[in-house]
Amino acid sequence: MHRPSTAEAEVADELAAVRPALVPRYTAEVPGARAAVLSRLWRALSHEPLPWVTGRERGRDGMTLRLVDGRRLRGPYADPYRTDAYVTVVRLDDVPYDDPAGLMTDLAVPRSAGFAAELGHSVASLALSRAGQGHRTDEWPVSDWEWEQRVVDGHPFHPNCRSRPGFSVAEQLAYGPEHRPLVGLGLVPVPVRECLVAGAWPDGMRDGARVLIPVHPWQAAHVLKRACDERLSAHPLMSLRTLALPGQGHVKTALSARLTSSVRDMSVASVAASATLSAFGETLAARMDGLLHITRTLGAATAHSPDLAALVRESPLTYADTGSGERVVPVAALATTGLPDSPAWLAGFARLALAVCLRLLELGAALEAHGQNLLVVLSPANDPLRLVYRDLADIRVSPARLARHGIAAPDLPARMVTDDVTTLRRKLFGSLVAGALAGTAGSGAALREALETAVRGVPRTPDLAALLDEPLPAKALTLMRLSPDGTGDQWAELPNPLRSALS
Repeated sequence: MHRPSTAEAEVADELAAVRPALVPRYTAEVPGARAAVLSRLWRALSHEPLPWVTGRERGRDGMTLRLVDGRRLRGPYADPYRTDAYVTVVRLDDVPYDDPAGLMTDLAVPRSAGFAAELGHSVASLALSRAGQGHRTDEWPVSDWEWEQRVVDGHPFHPNCRSRPGFSVAEQLAYGPEHRPLVGLGLVPVPVRECLVAGAWPDGMRDGARVLIPVHPWQAAHVLKRACDERLSAHPLMSLRTLALPGQGHVKTALSARLTSSVRDMSVASVAASATLSAFGETLAARMDGLLHITRTLGAATAHSPDLAALVRESPLTYADTGSGERVVPVAALATTGLPDSPAWLAGFARLALAVCLRLLELGAALEAHGQNLLVVLSPANDPLRLVYRDLADIRVSPARLARHGIAAPDLPARMVTDDVTTLRRKLFGSLVAGALAGTAGSGAALREALETAVRGVPRTPDLAALLDEPLPAKALTLMRLSPDGTGDQWAELPNPLRSALS
């Protein structure tokens, strides 16, 4: 049934050369990695508006998808909010598939060949990530980067959860946060007159009349194609290109590689807007009665190129009283704590997240509140106290809503500014509810129970009414990978877990 993908074989061969002792564990992890990626792919096939799926039928023993060419895909019922690897086999007509890359190859739909290769990379890299895990103790981390490195499987719903094309096995082991490396960042000197600097660039990253821009070693080798003296030791965070500098906050580097979905560069415009955006974040946080903190950008610099730029910001730990036992945990890491297993705890966290983010949406800012950007401050008893949000680069801002609340609209890039209510709600609901909360809950049943309890404590607004009554938007991540470049975000409408909740 399984035909080993090229990526699986390539990783095995490279691993044998650079870390031979890890090969048996990698091999053992491959079947589970296939199931994890296949489960994410089956969710997409079952719920996204793919043009070559003409019908979906739910039966007593699963689901059948009708394809435009007359073929049938059969598999289990696809809970759109389930995160465990529950799909081990999907049948295309009478042929069983346990390998997502092989399935996508044989579907032979437009642009499927490239996506199949990405799925193969995702499986192989996920197996490698899992193989590199040692025994996890029951003791929770203290440092911010240790929490980030507990997230081994990547995006809970994206089939490309661990796809890292362009990274060799040695580079994944050296730079992937789940492998817990210490990364040496280069410092590229650029004359001040040739730089755009926003905010207060750290004194430790200056050399007289030159700005020292931190550069990720992968970027130096593959994009800048230059040697960089390693002068900063840093711990990679979930996003891989953002790293924690012990005692100095976090640095976001330019990394022109395709991670999960897209190549995320650091545009000159984003550097120029960084100080304004950070100040705007402080204005918003001041309206939230201490329930939300937004990490400040301390400085940003670019050599007028998206390939050579960096941003330095506060660590989320800034907003916790660690001396009293408070912790700051990325939402994506909550599933590793066991806390969401308690329905009462999950409902309390959902209530806090909804109340804060809906209030902010009412004010005029829709956060990209997925499990990587959103963090929760826990009390010594592990109660959710308040939220911390980082990375404002992908929020959406409504000037009309801001004006209603007496907040001046900042001068931001045009792509961030909109009064369109659908766009604003998609941004928040898709990232927070269909993303962070669903990923924390782990299933539709757990999400529904938590939300039905949580919304009782949230003020009723038109935005909440839409969340209660309308299908839940989620990015159609597979459709986007199968679409031509440049089409932007595309959306799926998922069954609303709150459809029969409070009226």
